[in-house]
Amino acid sequence: MRSAPLPLLTVLALACAAPAPRPPAPEPIRSYQEVLRASFKARGQAGLDRLDQDPVQAACSRPPSDGPLPEDAAAKLVAAQQATLVYPADGVLMGDWKKGEAIAQSGVGMQFSDDPKRPSGGNCYACHQLSAKEVAFGTLGPSLYQYGKMRGQSEAMQRYTYGRIYNPQGFAPCSSMPRFGHQKILTPEQIKDVVALLLDPGSPVNQ
Repeated sequence: MRSAPLPLLTVLALACAAPAPRPPAPEPIRSYQEVLRASFKARGQAGLDRLDQDPVQAACSRPPSDGPLPEDAAAKLVAAQQATLVYPADGVLMGDWKKGEAIAQSGVGMQFSDDPKRPSGGNCYACHQLSAKEVAFGTLGPSLYQYGKMRGQSEAMQRYTYGRIYNPQGFAPCSSMPRFGHQKILTPEQIKDVVALLLDPGSPVNQ
């Protein structure tokens, strides 16, 4: 004997009562370090060791939700980085401003495609205004136009400027500026030339 078809409402009720398929389980949240290591590949001189943070980088990588670095921790960071400053043994802190201008203009160095035997540039114009004649410059850092004209060329100012380029973390905690000397991006002679660019009265920075 043939069974009678179920009423439509019964069919719909049974369909609604059936358990819905479970959504796929969400992927576990990965730390930003895991994401970075999965995203970057070693190429040329740019190895994965660049993802290893030193104490300064770790302290300055706090999540925004944690707020700024506490004052006591910031003071300790500055003191520790001040202790890393190394000044030229010959006592000379200013070089050739013309060479300094070339260093400031150059963005070569430290990239996977660059020849590690070739001197790196400072790429200073990427963040600062320096010469008034150069119209292409960044604003991440303060304008350095007339830096020496406003501050003078005293030995104390030369020493401050050299140190600030060598390791800015020794003066401003969590500065965005690279630690050019501490991380061996620029040589001592190159830093002298950049100091001259900033302080020499004949430099275009001070015109």
